[in-house]
Amino acid sequence: MHRKLITSILSIIILSYPSTTFAVGAGNLILPGDFQAFDTPNDSGKRITLRWQTSPSESEGVEYVVYASTKRNGPFKTEALRISSTTMYEEGSDSHYHLVIIEPDKLFNTEHSDKSVKTTCFFKLVMTSNLASKEVKKIVSATPEGNWFNWSRSNNFIIMVLFSILILWCIRHAKRVPGLFIRKIKGLDAIDDALGRATEMGKPALFVHGLNDMDSISTIAAINILGRIALRVAEYDTPLKVSNIYPIVLSVSQEVVKEAYLEAGRPDAYVDDNVFLAASEQFPYVVALSGIMTREKPAANFFVGYFYAESLILSETGAATGAIQIAATDAFTQLPFFITTCDYTLMGEELYAASAYLSREPLLLGSLRAQDIAKGILIGVIIFGVLLATCGVDFISFIFKPG
Repeated sequence: MHRKLITSILSIIILSYPSTTFAVGAGNLILPGDFQAFDTPNDSGKRITLRWQTSPSESEGVEYVVYASTKRNGPFKTEALRISSTTMYEEGSDSHYHLVIIEPDKLFNTEHSDKSVKTTCFFKLVMTSNLASKEVKKIVSATPEGNWFNWSRSNNFIIMVLFSILILWCIRHAKRVPGLFIRKIKGLDAIDDALGRATEMGKPALFVHGLNDMDSISTIAAINILGRIALRVAEYDTPLKVSNIYPIVLSVSQEVVKEAYLEAGRPDAYVDDNVFLAASEQFPYVVALSGIMTREKPAANFFVGYFYAESLILSETGAATGAIQIAATDAFTQLPFFITTCDYTLMGEELYAASAYLSREPLLLGSLRAQDIAKGILIGVIIFGVLLATCGVDFISFIFKPG
């Protein structure tokens, strides 16, 4: 009677306990096959890839532990990796493999100053569970080697070559065809009108840089526009005031304006104090410029560069003084404020196209035309790719694969 009772209780306990715990005992662990180590392809020579086939006895609670050593006979004391057996990498349609990457230099702290010195690493694979563990008898080794080319990024290389050829062809075409067509940008066409109004009124023009330093693309584009505006004011004999917030931008602006006056044949008309550092912080910069607008009432204000929360304060102050205002920025969060308070606004890439538009130099015009053609091609490829992907054909995705 007692024996039957004890047997029934044990049966209930065994049946209620998770079955996976008993499925991963030492007798049930089936070791994975095809354990391999090889140099990771298409890298700089710092990684080794380990690969092994999944085991039929894998389940929750089963882990793989990879031990590493710099000697074939060990000791294998360094635990290189511990992963769950449920973390799988699928390769092909019929086989499943675990695929992991090891960086020997970080593992053994063997970073060499001489890049030609490579460390051969040996690896041992252990399959373990809560109850037992088994070791794969095969010990594999590999030496990381650098590769001259990353073939997984060959698509990027091909696109770069084709785009470079397109740019060179467009530049050559721009040199042969004078007056290459570029769509009208009203804000740039209005620069002469704004400067002419300032000349007639005998008032200065104010050029306001954004709040980014010279490492910003928008600031570089603003410098290019400043050079064309300075050339015009030098010809019109109109005072030009240029405000800056960074010393490096100040130095570049001074040189650009001075060069423009020299190109116009009026170097004596250049006033060094007209290109100034208004402030070194955001809102003191705004206060200083608002004071200049209120006191001197410039007839034309140019806000060019990357702006932040100060954009509305500056443009609203300038609008209150009755100035013609032209803004150009790639800060999409500030565009609504400039569009509302300024007479003309250059949006996004129009800021970058301004230097080519104003100078009409073949080098810049050709580059601009090539960029537009490339954008059109990419848009067409994306639309075509979407249609193919909708039909279940996804080979075209290789074009946009980053590698």
